[in-house]
Amino acid sequence: MKRKSFDELTFADDGMFQKVIKDPDLSAELVERLLDVRVRQVEYPELEKAIEPYYTSKGVRLDVYLKDEDKTIDVELQSYPQKALGKRMRYYQSMVDCDCLMKGQPYTKLKESYILFICKFDPFYDETKSGYGLPRYTFRNICVENNSVNLDDKTLKIVYNSSAYKSVKDEKVRALLRFIQTNEPGEDDFSKRLSEFVAKVKENEKFRKEFADMNLHDFDIMTEAAEEKAIEAARNFYANGVSVSIIAKSLNMTVEQVKEIINESAPA
Repeated sequence: MKRKSFDELTFADDGMFQKVIKDPDLSAELVERLLDVRVRQVEYPELEKAIEPYYTSKGVRLDVYLKDEDKTIDVELQSYPQKALGKRMRYYQSMVDCDCLMKGQPYTKLKESYILFICKFDPFYDETKSGYGLPRYTFRNICVENNSVNLDDKTLKIVYNSSAYKSVKDEKVRALLRFIQTNEPGEDDFSKRLSEFVAKVKENEKFRKEFADMNLHDFDIMTEAAEEKAIEAARNFYANGVSVSIIAKSLNMTVEQVKEIINESAPA
């Protein structure tokens, strides 16, 4: 995917979204609109908060992670589809719980937890690959045998599909989703404030440099991931009897590079 230039950034773009929602008032109002819960006092919004409970486990970087007295809220904005959204939300939930509960504390100390994903596309579709078309998908843990039985685990997962903003009945939610999808604030006061904040951020030379560094970091990560896949592919090909010369040609490597990979993976 082609990265946007700094001047092309909108509120819904990675980096800009995190920067704008760093403002506690804006983050609280966004959450209150989309979750219909009262945020009494934001303890801290930590942008891309890293949670890594164990050195052997996969850490996560949360877009916006905030707390108040009795709840934790993770807000993620997805501009393009990513695989395994449900499992991603499941893992984020587990990491937030690990961060919330200190060692030795009872489970009763766990706060209410909200995982909120805002997608600019319909993330759920049927066997024909047609989206279900809902503007909001709400998920709770229920008892299959009797839906009136409440597990009461105090967790809620909500996914918004901003591409379906026209079908939203609540005027304020519809206006916010419209702004996220189209970058047009219209007459909505909150959307106007978000748009004005974006314009203000674009005047910040420090953030311009941060965004450039962020792009370079993302490029490094993608490059490293591509290299790891190529190395794994070379090993798999060789293990299945493919010759070194064919592997090199297929993966755009030199014969020497392929031999080095194979030698490194060989048992001592």
